Amino acid sequence: MKIDLTDTTASKINKGLVKARRAIGTPAVGMVLTLVVVTDEENAYDALKAANDASREHPSRTLVVIKRVSRSPRDRTQSRLDAEVRVGTDAGSGETVVLRLYGEVSDHAQSVVLPLLLPDAPVVVWWSVDAPRDPASDPLGTLSQRRVTDSYAAEKPVDELRSRAESYEPGDTDLAWARITPWRSMLAAALDQVSTEIVSVEVAGEESNPSVELLAMWLADRLHVHVRRAISAGPGLTQVRLETTGGPITLHRSDGAMATLALPGQPDRAVALKRRETSELLAEELRRLDPDDTYASALRFGVDRLGGIQSAAERAEAAADQPVPALPVRAVPEATPASAPAATSGSASAPGSASAGQGDADRPTPAKMPPVKKADPQ
Repeated sequence: MKIDLTDTTASKINKGLVKARRAIGTPAVGMVLTLVVVTDEENAYDALKAANDASREHPSRTLVVIKRVSRSPRDRTQSRLDAEVRVGTDAGSGETVVLRLYGEVSDHAQSVVLPLLLPDAPVVVWWSVDAPRDPASDPLGTLSQRRVTDSYAAEKPVDELRSRAESYEPGDTDLAWARITPWRSMLAAALDQVSTEIVSVEVAGEESNPSVELLAMWLADRLHVHVRRAISAGPGLTQVRLETTGGPITLHRSDGAMATLALPGQPDRAVALKRRETSELLAEELRRLDPDDTYASALRFGVDRLGGIQSAAERAEAAADQPVPALPVRAVPEATPASAPAATSGSASAPGSASAGQGDADRPTPAKMPPVKKADPQ
């Protein structure tokens, strides 16, 4: 059931929720939390679909905050709140309120959301796009126990990870971290089957995928070894290679669905490692409301401490740009003119010999001859 409310208030929205629940015959719904989704009009459909699918595992009241851009200066000074109340099959296993904020009220979204929060229930805020630099200090972030961002949606994902590390507060998390949960589980299980020492690690994946950096930082933080970050064509994460004293351990995934695990002295085995939808990632983050210390430790390790290497195309391009070194040119001594007088440094120079100082160090010193008495001038 849907109820559209134009130019409304928070009290009218609450009345609309009660009216909708009574109309479908469910006056009481066992919801466990309030999920606040902050998005824009372009990504609202995908974010709302992911939240509704995640609510089937976590029944919740979903508040979708969409800040509309005003077209004229007059519209920017006029505040308006439009709402769409969804209950029943249109709202997953809970209830959904889509809030569209116009004008000055868009700068005070927390005042609209606060009266609509479920009493005595935890609050989770998810920024599907355009997350603030410091989620814990954001007005909406201060209302929540858990703050979810997505570095993959940022224009510069690696810089976004640096910002997350600088502003981290207990309760922060990122969907890029949830994307590598199957990889972390598989690698931990593989290391339990061997008793060799790990020497180095290489993690390969797409260039603009922050999950690759997070997995590399997690391995470096836990194993205390040098970890290199390699670039591949994707999709997503493609390979993790651990060099050990007993041989390499590799987990390779080329198609985004199935991976091959290779252990020293054991036959290769195929494992399911498919790329998950956003709703599955969000549902995983909603399972825990306490701080994730493992994520915090990996994030604070720092992207800049990873050992980056170039892709094959980049290495070929760099080699082509290198200037060709010039061949060394051997200096040739100038010949002594025939009319030049012979050197009188104690011995006469032999015909065809190099000029004075050229090769004298390697030539044995000749015996000292008695001085020649010059004839008297005529």
